[in-house]
Amino acid sequence: MPRAIDLPTVLPRGGVIDPAAGDIAKIFAAPEDPAEWPAWRADLAAWREEARARLNYDGAVYERAETEWARAAYSVAQIWLWDERLFDHERQEFTVDAFLDATADHGGFDGIVLWHAYPVIGIDDRNQFDFYRDVPGLDAVVAAFHARGVRIFIDYNPWDTGTRRAPDADPEELAKVVGELGVDGVFLDTMKEGDARLIDALLQATPPQVLEGESRVPNQRIQDHQLSWAQWFSDSAAPGVMRAHWFERRHMMHSTRRWNRDHSDELQSAWMNGTGLLVWDAVFGVWVGWNERDKATLRRMLRVQRALSDVLVDGEWSPLLGASEEALAAGVYVSRFAADGATLWTVVNRGDQDWTGDPLAAPAADGARRHDVTEGRADVTAVRVPARGVTGILEVVAGGAHPASLLREAADDTAADDARFPAREAVRTVPPRTPAATAPVDAVVVEQGERELAVTFRRRETGFYQGAPYVEEWKPLPPRLHDDRRETLTVTIRGRVAVAAREVTAAEFAGFVAATGYRPVAGARFLVGTASGDTPAVGVSLADARAYAAWAGARLPDEFEWQLAAEQPGFARSEPAVWNWTESEHSDGITRFVMLKGGSDHVASGSDWYTDGGRRDASFSLKFLLPGLGVERSSSIGFRLAWDLSSADELIVGEPTTDTQAVDGGVQR
Repeated sequence: MPRAIDLPTVLPRGGVIDPAAGDIAKIFAAPEDPAEWPAWRADLAAWREEARARLNYDGAVYERAETEWARAAYSVAQIWLWDERLFDHERQEFTVDAFLDATADHGGFDGIVLWHAYPVIGIDDRNQFDFYRDVPGLDAVVAAFHARGVRIFIDYNPWDTGTRRAPDADPEELAKVVGELGVDGVFLDTMKEGDARLIDALLQATPPQVLEGESRVPNQRIQDHQLSWAQWFSDSAAPGVMRAHWFERRHMMHSTRRWNRDHSDELQSAWMNGTGLLVWDAVFGVWVGWNERDKATLRRMLRVQRALSDVLVDGEWSPLLGASEEALAAGVYVSRFAADGATLWTVVNRGDQDWTGDPLAAPAADGARRHDVTEGRADVTAVRVPARGVTGILEVVAGGAHPASLLREAADDTAADDARFPAREAVRTVPPRTPAATAPVDAVVVEQGERELAVTFRRRETGFYQGAPYVEEWKPLPPRLHDDRRETLTVTIRGRVAVAAREVTAAEFAGFVAATGYRPVAGARFLVGTASGDTPAVGVSLADARAYAAWAGARLPDEFEWQLAAEQPGFARSEPAVWNWTESEHSDGITRFVMLKGGSDHVASGSDWYTDGGRRDASFSLKFLLPGLGVERSSSIGFRLAWDLSSADELIVGEPTTDTQAVDGGVQR
């Protein structure tokens, strides 16, 4: 259920409200009785006039030519930098065109937030700026998006105070990063607004940035934050008015509820306000994809909003004006935007059944023509408003321009009413395994068979194996966030497995590199096999670890084999303690992740948003989203080996060979 701060605010008669409430309201609720709407509109106008005068508002930032684009950025997507639509993990390269093609059914994006560090930051001492700077060719990715007309945001994490410090303070360091990458804006993670130093650094950066906060930006900061999220905004039954956009029409807002599978509320609220949407279909590794109905609604909206942006931003906006009594009786609401001989009527259907009729109370002006610009029909007197959907009616005065291309594009679009969730399954990838006949004498044997295994983890937004940790839920807060969880899994070990008693050492890995001339596919900040001697080999990627294992006639243990071995005598942890890669890589086609085991001596302190650190019990599993291009290499992650055994095999010390059998340790849920 919505929290109290998410509920719409009732604006008192006369428009006089305590600024402590009015200047931060999410939505001003519309009265239930249509007879009160004329007075409500007058109250809204009075409130805006008073608030602007009281704050001495001038809106100068919206006049900057370099950032004027933000007022029409109707659709922005939040994307994990290593999303498999954007990054090919096999070829280790970014695929901007493939991403835009794969997401075209959302109607195209005006902007992309390239999310980079959370939820893996904290695995070692790298800070949030490192997680951008360590990506080879990221500036070329930004340029590729720009070539397709898409603006790029990076994100700023103010809570990142427990990693290594950058040379300059955060505002100056962030301004340097935006210049290095050539991005257009900064999303302020967990922040409603930036402080004066951060604002000044970003507005004066090269190129100058637009700022977007994560929720209800206060009126005082609308003068320097050109966008904001309308996250977890609860609307009134009759669509209300978004306070920040009403205060400044050029201030773009993006509605979003990250855990919802039904986005019709957000879509309708944005349509009635002339604002935008944030598309977030994979929340930090958890698939929350949009259904076909909502994607079709978004396409209907965006086509009209982009074509008629000047009407929506500069025209006269009259909320809840113009609906017929028949429409209102059916739960169909109308608002009016008018400018330069064109009037756009935005229409929403709150009901669960399609409604057909004339939703407008007044007839068209003499000689004017009305067109359904969402279904692509000219000269209409009646329209279909889909269940939980939207419709747009454009009235053009006599002699006005006919919207031929807009109608044609709308007519060619495919309508959809399928509101089913497009589920995805995270499937474990099983790479080729090289056989081996021998294993070290001190290896720990895990017998084949089925058993019940208790697994523990910290509930984060990443979820665990399958599904979302929150579904159709308002903002999750502790104790339902970052709490310790325990699940019992039925695990099948499909053959006897020997797991190494300790991690591969840096000296052993160096020997492999010297013997084979191995070079990693991609390199970043960490060198392969850093550290020395008997300390664990770290700075190795999952691919590096697999390459060593294949050379040694072994493989990596999966997380269940690792856990079962760790619960037996003889299993050891080298110093310093590091997380262990496992052969438990999964993908749902959008996000790749691998389960890490063991914990590490490194702990990033100061925020619950950091990934898990410290030495961990054998039962603990960390879902680690896989970056690429070497960014996954960490000073806190090493690995150990495993060998497949037949039931009669003895453990003996032997030279690496090339014949073993595969093991398929798996989970049944």
